[in-house]
Amino acid sequence: MSRRTEKAEPEQIALPLGSASPSDPARIIVGPANKTVIDALGAPDDWPFRTAVLTGPPRSGKSLLGRWFSVSHPSARVIDDAHEYPDTDLFHAWNRAQQASAPLLLIANREGPDAETANESADLFGGSEGWTIALPDLRSRLGAALHLEIAAPDEEMLAALIESHAARRGLALPNGALTYLVPRIERSHAAAEQVVAEIDRLSLERKAPPTLSIWRAALEAVQGPEQGELL
Repeated sequence: MSRRTEKAEPEQIALPLGSASPSDPARIIVGPANKTVIDALGAPDDWPFRTAVLTGPPRSGKSLLGRWFSVSHPSARVIDDAHEYPDTDLFHAWNRAQQASAPLLLIANREGPDAETANESADLFGGSEGWTIALPDLRSRLGAALHLEIAAPDEEMLAALIESHAARRGLALPNGALTYLVPRIERSHAAAEQVVAEIDRLSLERKAPPTLSIWRAALEAVQGPEQGELL
């Protein structure tokens, strides 16, 4: 049995968001990169001090999950781009959450260490990998919170992301597209989105179906000319 078939295939779930059309709800791919995060967001009563910090790379669905969490838990406070807020604002938000016994979810970008190091508050709050918190009381409180991190997608999830982005654009990828693209594309949520967008653009520009020459050109446009060495 191949390694691919031994793994659980990623799922695609519709998220109940008010801004999404009922006929085309907002969706997120669920796989090893975010399954633990989604499970934890479903159980805020288990969070230390009912507070969690969600981090992850750009375009990995952090804000979408934050909106879903807010809809699912109306009493919760969600602060997106928390790394851009003054320390005092976050400190007051933490205190208000404790007083109200309500969940507090802070969302921030993170492009540094893997999820295994996400629980190291010194890495997250004190250096270039995260954001600098100068207020000691806030640092200690957020250091004690539940730290959740969305990781890079594996090959199965990357394939599902490509399919999802193509479907939302109405872009029909022919047989062989995923077999060709997945081993060559950067393993990130953002790269999957960017390559599909470029395939769509080139296909429209050339008035041609998205076949091998367009896949190759899209990869080179997104990842640079050195990509040609892999083609």
